[in-house]
Amino acid sequence: MILDSINQMGGSMNGRVERTAGGVIVEPPLMNAVVLDRFGGVDELSSRRIPLPEVGDDDVLIRVEYAGVGSWDAAERKGDFDGAFGIPTTFPYVLGWDAAGTVAAVGRNVAGFDVGERVYAATMPVARGGFYAEYGVVEAEFVARVPDRVPTEQAGAMAWDALTALSGLELLDLRSHETLMVFGASGGIGHLAVQLARHRGIRVLAVASGDDGVALARRLGAERAIDGRREDVLAAAYEFAPGGLDAALVTAGGGIAERSLRAIRKSGRIAWPNGVLPVPVTAPDATVSYYDGDRSRAATDRLNAIIEANSLVVHVARTFPLERVGDAHRALSDHYVGKLAVKVA
Repeated sequence: MILDSINQMGGSMNGRVERTAGGVIVEPPLMNAVVLDRFGGVDELSSRRIPLPEVGDDDVLIRVEYAGVGSWDAAERKGDFDGAFGIPTTFPYVLGWDAAGTVAAVGRNVAGFDVGERVYAATMPVARGGFYAEYGVVEAEFVARVPDRVPTEQAGAMAWDALTALSGLELLDLRSHETLMVFGASGGIGHLAVQLARHRGIRVLAVASGDDGVALARRLGAERAIDGRREDVLAAAYEFAPGGLDAALVTAGGGIAERSLRAIRKSGRIAWPNGVLPVPVTAPDATVSYYDGDRSRAATDRLNAIIEANSLVVHVARTFPLERVGDAHRALSDHYVGKLAVKVA
């Protein structure tokens, strides 16, 4: 049934069929992917045909069209996450935490998704592989329909960043007209947090990077946007909120971020996604909550409801073909705003 669905979708895999005296043995179909055979530098990424991932009863098989590329991909490529999730690393290893495409097949327990429907998903490459491949398998709980107004390219780079931004804002629980500093406002998480905060009526001070980052934050709805590398963030914050800011969402760590948190009122709140490094050396006066993004069905339902009511722009700075994913990883060290993506199909 799953192979039939893939064939109907025009999949490019093929499997070898051998007939034996005992019947028919079908070897796993193959797909194009970019894999690691060991952790290391960009040159360890290589293109290869590998077996299609197995589809369990509660899974959705996605024919990947676009996948996001984030700083965590580079860290994972180097081996920084090896063993971090309590699962032994096995090779070949496929990176890629978020993607969008179409449903190729579903497990027997899955309802609510049709073959050919546009979907996006957030996954963890351990232990069944990520989205730097023609197909990816994800538990249905972490798969969502792509809202009609969102292009597939944007949806492919959206899941983890948007859900992390949404989780941070829900944690802060600000009311309309309260003040929020988004630090790293021109990055993947940050530029989405600016928009989600705007939808809530929150007054946003965006601390971005570069003239293009400042322009992006302003265009996406920040009431005030500054370049954190060239301007005095504390002075701008107290001008924006003379009594101190109500909250901060920090998506980029370091000395400037740590100093900037002095502008948060003692009774204020700070949301800091796990994995944003370095964490503060000196604890701020305001309460810091370290958190993980919620990628559950309930969270994607809330995200989709916001998008359908207000829209959401995922700024994709550059898109690379799958075979040039190494160039995408090199570009992670360059200045860019928003997200990077790879085009798979």
